[in-house]
Amino acid sequence: MSLFAIADLHLSLGTNKPMDVFNGWNDYVSRLEQNWRAVVTENDTVVIAGDISWAMKLEETFKDFTFLESLPGKKLLLKGNHDYWWVTRKKIEDYLAANSFNSISLVFNSAKAVEQYAVCGTRGWFYEIISEEDKKILNREVGRLETSIKAALLLNKEPVVFLHYPPIYGDNQCTEILDILKKYNIKKCYYGHIHGGNAAKKAITGEYYGINFSLISCDYTGFVPLLVR
Repeated sequence: MSLFAIADLHLSLGTNKPMDVFNGWNDYVSRLEQNWRAVVTENDTVVIAGDISWAMKLEETFKDFTFLESLPGKKLLLKGNHDYWWVTRKKIEDYLAANSFNSISLVFNSAKAVEQYAVCGTRGWFYEIISEEDKKILNREVGRLETSIKAALLLNKEPVVFLHYPPIYGDNQCTEILDILKKYNIKKCYYGHIHGGNAAKKAITGEYYGINFSLISCDYTGFVPLLVR
């Protein structure tokens, strides 16, 4: 059984917001499906680190989730900044169960064991904190990250952190998020949110502070889930 990761699918099968208008995103759904099926088996798990669907309401995700359900493997979802459909955990889990989306589950104030790893994480937030509201959101995200990592440690597995926002981007750092990663001696951190070749040039990949960072936005990975293990 293998663990894969990808982010920023931006599916819009039930809404009118296709990503094909952007450079490099032509036929992205069919490309994603073909690539996914080429590398992921039914015994594998894929973490999707946010910006999953353009749907504004939970019920509008039906076609997007039906597409995900049709793909092989288990899917672990984390929230992104464009996942406006994301409501309470109970409502989402009830919706998944009611529609027999049995291969889809959430990582939200929680962790999931996958082989020797424990998948954990949260959305994260900006590194440029300006308003008091930003501070409140960041503090909440820091709390959620720590709660998720603690849940991972209870599983007696190595925590692997997944975020939507990058904790480091160019010369900018979200020190509050980084402090949590350092505190718990996290070795692997995967993130999305960054799109386009120019933006990706400032994305931090490789080892920093003893942590191996990887960008997993689907246009950056070529619409191929990245092998974690």
